[in-house]
Amino acid sequence: MLGDNFLAYLTLALGAALALGTGLALAKPQVDEATGETMKAPVGRSLIQITIGTIAAVWGLATLLS
Repeated sequence: MLGDNFLAYLTLALGAALALGTGLALAKPQVDEATGETMKAPVGRSLIQITIGTIAAVWGLATLLS
């Protein structure tokens, strides 16, 4: 179905999901319903994951456009 572009689409999708999902976790932390406290994601690790996801998504998009 996707043929030769399957790996590029997969890289784009996983990279974008990693970057956007981690970014949303930083933007809106979860609230523990039992105690009412917010559970923040670790900022350093989250920024590394956003960077890796963005690089992967750009790489996949560049592969598809070239």
